[in-house]
Amino acid sequence: MTVLRVLLGGLGVRGRYWAEVLKRSPRTEIAAYADPNPAAIERMAAQYGARPAFPSVEAALENMADIDAIVLANPPIGRKSQVTAAAERQLPMLIEKPLALELEEAAELVNIAESAHVPLMVGLNFRYLAVTRAALKLLDAGTVGTPEFARFTYERYRDGNRPDLNKYPLTMDQPMLWEQSIHHFDLLRYLYGSDPVTVQARTWNPSWSMYQSDANVAALFTLANGMVINYQGTWQSGWSQPRFEWRTDCTNGVISQRDQFGDLYYAQHAATELTNVPLPPHELWITETEGLLAAFTDTVLDGKPLQCSGRDHVMSLAMVYACVLSSREDRCVQDRQRLASKFGWVFTSGSREERSIN
Repeated sequence: MTVLRVLLGGLGVRGRYWAEVLKRSPRTEIAAYADPNPAAIERMAAQYGARPAFPSVEAALENMADIDAIVLANPPIGRKSQVTAAAERQLPMLIEKPLALELEEAAELVNIAESAHVPLMVGLNFRYLAVTRAALKLLDAGTVGTPEFARFTYERYRDGNRPDLNKYPLTMDQPMLWEQSIHHFDLLRYLYGSDPVTVQARTWNPSWSMYQSDANVAALFTLANGMVINYQGTWQSGWSQPRFEWRTDCTNGVISQRDQFGDLYYAQHAATELTNVPLPPHELWITETEGLLAAFTDTVLDGKPLQCSGRDHVMSLAMVYACVLSSREDRCVQDRQRLASKFGWVFTSGSREERSIN
């Protein structure tokens, strides 16, 4: 069996999960580490074994010839030189979301990879949750009819000072949108198979927030297929207990997800009780990341179609951008083509990646 030798860039919170997943996979091995923090390299070597280590991804690519792919689990800042170096080496890339913190920069990174004909996959691991796959099956089987509107509620008090969380969101612009809502927006597009045509949003920061920029988001989306979605997300809830519900109302019933990692139900219109959907065991932050890595290796080693492509990801980032614009200018943002035309790209419903429930 061919084994993919992977450079792991970024050894923080998310990087440690990636090291575990790369170690477990029979199709990958960690070839080298890259991180500017010597202590992070020492911790990784102690847990996963000593490897060649470098202060930057660029230095690793300049000094190591036997690398087959890169996984970037570092903050979404200054990635252009890393993507350029990997593209010049023809190395497939799996990069944690968001790809960048500016829409134009994300599109530029995608263009760099596409011009070099190099796969660029974005780490949207929530697509690979068993609960996401099960919800897709319910919709595709027509169990509760055709979806027409939805409510997505994510309420959390995220203590940004906790030692097991990344610190850069404390000072970044719009941390909830760029770091958390991007996952949710991607899931909305993925599950409903359509892109937004109108966005009305408000972002704000409660008085007790530890974040320098807005940690709360409320948005109303209309998709091209007619779906209307009411979204509320917060990182600075007034209650320490988290709350999650994603409810989809359909022509003959509802689908309700009560936990971001599981707890899925459905009911047909006349039912008096919800029916639970059995799901396999889930290992937090590992199971869905294993699914993401498997999709990546399937593309690189077996030539299967690329999932979670950078190009598709930019459309989800456009939803983030539209929310920022709508809140800042106090208006409804319309016409996704106008957003996409900033980059000379054309997005249509037919150009989106195919949903997969395999």
